[in-house]
Amino acid sequence: MRISLLAKVALLALPLMMGACKSSKTVQKDAATAPVSTATGQERLEKLNQNKLSQQFLTSKIKFKAVMGNHDVSLTGNLKMKRNDVIRLQLMAFGFVEAARLEFTPEYVLIVDRMNKQYLKVPYNYIDFLRNSGINFYTLQALFWNELFVPGEMGVNASLLSNYSTSTVDDQLVVALEREPMSYKWLADKDAQYVKMANILYTDKYRGNSQLNWDYQNFETNNGVTFPMKHIISLLLPKTTVEISLTLNYLGKDEDWETRTTLSDKYRQVMLDDLMRRILSM
Repeated sequence: MRISLLAKVALLALPLMMGACKSSKTVQKDAATAPVSTATGQERLEKLNQNKLSQQFLTSKIKFKAVMGNHDVSLTGNLKMKRNDVIRLQLMAFGFVEAARLEFTPEYVLIVDRMNKQYLKVPYNYIDFLRNSGINFYTLQALFWNELFVPGEMGVNASLLSNYSTSTVDDQLVVALEREPMSYKWLADKDAQYVKMANILYTDKYRGNSQLNWDYQNFETNNGVTFPMKHIISLLLPKTTVEISLTLNYLGKDEDWETRTTLSDKYRQVMLDDLMRRILSM
């Protein structure tokens, strides 16, 4: 998995010269047989921004895999999201016991180790990469929902589309937004139906660059909108690489769940690095 992810990160960072995860032979074949779009970059950008799931809730059983250094874990779990309110990942041990929980709201990040009664609950600016990259809840929401975003904005309406520049690689749409020291890029399919890949690059010549690459796969159509059933997430930090794979079973709309987690006094707060190592050692 690591080689594949690093290759895809390079495609967006250098800068999408080969059009995502296809070999050059495959890309040439597709370019020769696929009809070339006659729409302008702005028209394709507008179409891409309109292709969003309309539902307020999105829920699914998931398969979760993560690798960080010498630690790796494979678990089942649940993804539960309410638009503009919460993103929650519940990770299960033995298929039925909740081992860990990750919860993102507009106000905080919550990470819970159920097995050892430990947690971390902090604002977004407490975590270095999120603070440096300007990533807040609405950025993460857009990544989970396969949508574009503008940093600091709740969503992307028509008036915000002027923030982006567009180009094409093998007739695929490349969307870019530059805000030094940040660079944001997206790769969309040739018909601008969905985002295939998103990349966030934070440049720091003194401490080293950091990147978040979000690769979307296994697309299915739901109520006329194409949505990825597999998300491959790679976070490349100067001293650490974290790789996560999320595979969804279905696209549900369950509303019968509490949107905020409450912990008892038995839980104690710990540092992020210690907490993540324990979770990835389960």
